[in-house]
Amino acid sequence: MSWISIVYLILVIGATLYASLRYVHMLQLESYQGRMYVKWVKKHFNDDFIPFLLIGVLCMALRSGYVLFYANDPVLSQIMWYLADAGYLVGLVFIGFVNRKKPAKKPLKFTGRAARLLAALAVIVVPFTFAFFFKYDISTWGGYLLVSIQRYLPGILLPLTVILAYFITYPVEALVRGWYFNDARRKLDRQENLIKIAITGSYGKTSTKFILATILSEKYKTLATPGSFNTPMGVTRVIREQLEAGHEAFIAEMGARYSGDIKELCKLVKPRYGIITSLGKQHLETFGSLEGVIATKAELIDGLDPSGAIFLNGDNPYCVELYEKETRVEKHLFGLDAQGAYMRADDIEIGNFGSRFTLQSEDGEKVECTTRLLGRHNILNIAAAAALAYRLGLTLEQIASGIAKIKPVEHRLELIPGPVTVIDDAFNANPEGVRHALETIKCFPGRRIIVTPGMVELGAEEEALNEAFGRDMASAVDFAILVGKSHVEPIRRGLLEEGFPEENILRVDSLAAASEKLPLLTQPGCVVLFENDLTDNYEE
Repeated sequence: MSWISIVYLILVIGATLYASLRYVHMLQLESYQGRMYVKWVKKHFNDDFIPFLLIGVLCMALRSGYVLFYANDPVLSQIMWYLADAGYLVGLVFIGFVNRKKPAKKPLKFTGRAARLLAALAVIVVPFTFAFFFKYDISTWGGYLLVSIQRYLPGILLPLTVILAYFITYPVEALVRGWYFNDARRKLDRQENLIKIAITGSYGKTSTKFILATILSEKYKTLATPGSFNTPMGVTRVIREQLEAGHEAFIAEMGARYSGDIKELCKLVKPRYGIITSLGKQHLETFGSLEGVIATKAELIDGLDPSGAIFLNGDNPYCVELYEKETRVEKHLFGLDAQGAYMRADDIEIGNFGSRFTLQSEDGEKVECTTRLLGRHNILNIAAAAALAYRLGLTLEQIASGIAKIKPVEHRLELIPGPVTVIDDAFNANPEGVRHALETIKCFPGRRIIVTPGMVELGAEEEALNEAFGRDMASAVDFAILVGKSHVEPIRRGLLEEGFPEENILRVDSLAAASEKLPLLTQPGCVVLFENDLTDNYEE
């Protein structure tokens, strides 16, 4: 092997890894779930396959020139050979550069797993570059083309090469995950007196987690998983890195996209107490049906310690159905409208001051509460947390004190006061959540404006649900700024069906474009609701 070949190999590996960063990033954003990555690749086929295929066509054309000119002009023939390789390198770097300029929700984190994935990708490139697979006679066109295609194949099919690297590293990652998972579980088992709590639901689980952590801190030293750390590896990391011997309560948010996800998390945490905040139509593309959602969330009940208790949303009919089934654990309802609930909130007032309400326990005790949180659904989340806190021995006065200290969760109906009031509900959107957000903005005087890209991951019902979103929106706002292309047409139809003025509907391609339009519509005293984030991990 010549030194030129070695240099070329190093350059190819570097160019391939650079061009692959977008796809490694997507795997990371999809929590390294191969199924979700493949789905993303299919959705972006034109943008993320055609440029690489064009590079392949160019390289093969130049390679063909090598054979065509070899007999008459060996020098030109050799130049075309080198141009093919150079074009391949330049093409990969150029596409990588363009892709790295595309804005993303979160930056790529060069974690150990990302590094192992890139290392596997580098290994894949080597045998292809030196044509180790097809040793055909290159004096024939067929053999020559096979060897040439093989040389450039990892780059020509780069999004698929990344998923190949994913599968190659999967056994290693499974071993790594298993070791960390078991180490975290042993750490939890050593703290025998730790109060372990799990929270799940179609929506509201993150807010409820932070609310409960604030309230329980009035009596217990409490640790809650941060942000949206709700996967087995996310919860494992929190346990290993943040749980201390002095902690008295641990709250784990449990997310799910597939059947069995909650069951796996329960094997890790072994919770004694649980809250199911709500059940509804979310992640239908992966669960397949509402029944699949309900069955998966119900895995929490089966995963609780038999001496524990489950708290269910008494205002949600699907949660009530679960409550009415036989369980091996103690069970209670919470809610705003549910009669006979273990904990109930009523007399609710909402405005630019936040919210005021009365909290009432099953035994008739009452306490007046105030919070900076907005929306009836946030009061419902507070009722859930208060119910469990009450069961753990906190008084209503302690609970009210904790409620007053609750900070708004970023991007979840977060109130940002000013000459123009902003309600930031950009984290996520689902049918129940958008209904609550629209009810909230109705409570504000003055001009009301919504900025939204619509709802996603709702399967076959997505179009109908977005159209219903538009119909509900018509009576809640004065102007609607619809962001993107994929999901906003049904919203527009829904708005127009309800007689919403067409001139008050603005369509823009990006959040940046929406921000440019806002100053033309806002005035002192008005309110702007940002409902849901971008419809993809990269802006469209």
